[in-house]
Amino acid sequence: MNQKRILEICANSAASCVEAEAGGAARVELCAGIPEGGTTPSYGEIRMAKELTSHIDINIIIRPRGGDFLYTPAEIQSMLYDIELAKQLGVHGVVFGCLTKEGDVDVPLLNKLVAASKPLSVTFHRAFDVCRDPFEALEQIIAAGCDRILTSGQQQDAVKGIPLLAELVQRA
Repeated sequence: MNQKRILEICANSAASCVEAEAGGAARVELCAGIPEGGTTPSYGEIRMAKELTSHIDINIIIRPRGGDFLYTPAEIQSMLYDIELAKQLGVHGVVFGCLTKEGDVDVPLLNKLVAASKPLSVTFHRAFDVCRDPFEALEQIIAAGCDRILTSGQQQDAVKGIPLLAELVQRA
């Protein structure tokens, strides 16, 4: 299989998006709060990233806070508002993940977030790396309509996660 490689950069500002584009990236994940694992960037940061770039796909993380991936009703509503804002600003996609307290994908919430995101591209983020059963999660994420999964193979880095990544790619 000969697929075109896509360079995606995690960016923490509009300026970082500009530099990623200049460096040949095709896609960025724009985040605030990177030390916290990434949180939703501000309206101004998203808008400036769109204005200052010309041909790079911008995906916005939708995550109201750092910490776990269990969300309160108020946090879920905030996520839905942020998805609507991302659509209004014309970004390429959104990035989110949600789990249950047992460590499974929160399928009802995932379905709700994916439906709200249409027609944007959807990435399930590194919440995947702490889910209980990666193979069950893979099937649930595919069934929900996510376009991709951001993962390091449930390891600290992708090199250590290569065995699981290879199996996930084969199953997907």
